[in-house]
Amino acid sequence: MDRLRRIFKVDSNLQLTLVFIVFSITGSLSVVVSGPLMDLLGISDEVLAPWLFWPLRIAVVMLAYQVLLMAVAVCFGQGPYFWRMEKKMLRRFGIKLD
Repeated sequence: MDRLRRIFKVDSNLQLTLVFIVFSITGSLSVVVSGPLMDLLGISDEVLAPWLFWPLRIAVVMLAYQVLLMAVAVCFGQGPYFWRMEKKMLRRFGIKLD
């Protein structure tokens, strides 16, 4: 457990458990939410060829994941932890928020 706490840079086993719960809920929820989002945008596999539909679906899942990650993290009291992670990821894309 100590190694996992060092890898995830958390202070306690409880926080590590909450981080895992946030990741698991967000992953599942992003896949569930992406379907209705695709419908709302009028994108379906019946309209588009598979080579175009699936990359769009993956992009929608990834965007939904980022938004939902922060929402779920705040619900579990882990907002600051995941906000640091989000800023780090955005910096890799050349976006600085500080």
